[in-house]
Amino acid sequence: MAAAVVIGKHRRAKTAVFLIACGWAGAVTHWLEPIKSLLPAITLAIVLGGYGLRTVLRDRKNISESIQQVSKRGDEFLPKVDVLVAARDEEAVLRRLVEHLAALRYPKQKLSTWIIDDGSQDRSPALLEELTHQFPNLHVIRRSRTAGGGKSGALNEALSRVDGEWLLILDADAQLQEDVLQRLVSFTEEGEWSAVQLRKAVINPQQNSLTRFQAMEMAMDAVIQQGRQAGGGVVELRGNGQFLERRMLDKCGGFNEDTVTDDLDLSFRFLTAGALVGILWDPPVMEEAVATIPALWRQRQRWAEGGLQRFFDYWPLLTSSQLTFPQHFDLTCFFLLQYALPVISLVDLLTTLLTRTIPTYWPLSIVAFSVSGLAYWRGCKSYSEGPSLPSPKPVTLFLAITYLAHWFVVIPWVTLRMALLPKKLVWAKTSHHGK
Repeated sequence: MAAAVVIGKHRRAKTAVFLIACGWAGAVTHWLEPIKSLLPAITLAIVLGGYGLRTVLRDRKNISESIQQVSKRGDEFLPKVDVLVAARDEEAVLRRLVEHLAALRYPKQKLSTWIIDDGSQDRSPALLEELTHQFPNLHVIRRSRTAGGGKSGALNEALSRVDGEWLLILDADAQLQEDVLQRLVSFTEEGEWSAVQLRKAVINPQQNSLTRFQAMEMAMDAVIQQGRQAGGGVVELRGNGQFLERRMLDKCGGFNEDTVTDDLDLSFRFLTAGALVGILWDPPVMEEAVATIPALWRQRQRWAEGGLQRFFDYWPLLTSSQLTFPQHFDLTCFFLLQYALPVISLVDLLTTLLTRTIPTYWPLSIVAFSVSGLAYWRGCKSYSEGPSLPSPKPVTLFLAITYLAHWFVVIPWVTLRMALLPKKLVWAKTSHHGK
């Protein structure tokens, strides 16, 4: 619980400082001599581009090694696992979820499913009541819609009732292979992980271009995560498909109810507690991708806000001697690429229009998009279980890289909003349709 002392303090002020710093960095180069104006971007392009290339091209040996691995323990020695699902208005996917969980090849006496009905107003309560009669290992916890704490509050509600050594956290639209738990247990034994994130795979990539690009984006993210892990950097949890050691979760104080992204926040709480987090390529956890631009916009705003929050909340610990140099370097580069670059680039563009000068950060942007394209290609060309990944043909890669430009709108907008407006914590859930 040591990290709790910095949670939620002065978020608006910290965001404002970050916004001002990025604004200054994006504008000041336009008043330098033409040759000198490109030096900051070229320097960053070399450093961050080198980091990105090393991350993407690192050997990801557990892709092939994890394919057929199952735990060698006898059933009596396997850990007890509780599956936790926070669900609100999920009637379209709940039956499919419960049927998938019932089909898992894991000792029934060692496996329980807990669904927290977080004030559903559709048919979810009646459907869950029906499912509890069909599946003995299914337990339902009911919460008021106004109970507060969002998804974190719902998961914390379950923690007081479960006694498993490990927790598998899923979204309501999750689909799993039957042997996923045995292979997760084997992977945690080998790596001595305190948490493992399954690769996320999209089950509806053929629905439209937006879902196809998200399928590629998830593969790209997993490639980068595995590269960060191989380089001694930081692996982040992704919510759906996270396997957590209960002992370490309790040590970190459970789920933070003062954040909009419990997974990203928990990643840093595990990190500052000295816990090891791993990423497993196969088998994946399968989920729906959002199919419309408004839904994507809502989802990405929440991800951007939660991502920035955790850096501001845990900054004193992230810059302390608790972390290793590779972890410090990894976090710094990731922060600059993911959050600073979009804001700086937008300010650079606006300054270009106002002063009628030449953009100065284009070398860094080109490098960032090129590394993303390489990560796309490597992820989509890798052997993978679950839904087939889109073929990384040149046109598809170009369009997928263009799709990533939405972050250069989302991040600046969310940063501005966080700096100017008081925070109202709202769990903006993603709608699932059972496709």
